[in-house]
Amino acid sequence: MDNHSPAIFVGDTLGLDFLNSVATPADVPIDWVDDGEGLLAWLEQARLVPPETLAAIREQALPGELDKVADQARSLREWFRTFVFAHKGQPLTAEALSDLEPLNRLLERDEGFSRIVVDKPGESGKFSFQPMRKWRSPEALLLPIGEALGRFVCTEDFSDVKACEGHGCTLLFVDHTRGHRRRWCSMAMCGNRAKQAAHRHRLKQS
Repeated sequence: MDNHSPAIFVGDTLGLDFLNSVATPADVPIDWVDDGEGLLAWLEQARLVPPETLAAIREQALPGELDKVADQARSLREWFRTFVFAHKGQPLTAEALSDLEPLNRLLERDEGFSRIVVDKPGESGKFSFQPMRKWRSPEALLLPIGEALGRFVCTEDFSDVKACEGHGCTLLFVDHTRGHRRRWCSMAMCGNRAKQAAHRHRLKQS
């Protein structure tokens, strides 16, 4: 399998889905942002960047430029993974703010604005206030990722952040279940494997 396979979105928040953009879902490691094209594909699947914007950036990028942005995305991912593992399982405290300075520096580069758009074409008086972004260079692709990480930090309880209990699984998720008893990234993957392993164990015991 390679980074052209469909990405995995089981984190229940895009911030963790970005960390899950490198994983071993079927015994073969996959990094969905291993290169520039992989980054574009992941951003499109995550719906963080409009397809027409991605197409324009691809067309205008210099040779190797998107690969360099993918390098930065992977560095951001692994820095944030370290932060998440240092704080998961407990509420974030104000002291964690200093650890988030690299993310705040990224967010300061954003050239966001809002504009009035027609909410439903053909209907009079149906307007909405839509956030927009200026995509001045391929590096701007890091900004919606940074925004997703920032929203995750500010809206989720880190007490509910868990690592999948599946053998060899590296996927993370926020446990939004009642009673907070979720153990697996998904039942279709690690949950079923665990059931099958338990069944084989029972057969051996009997």
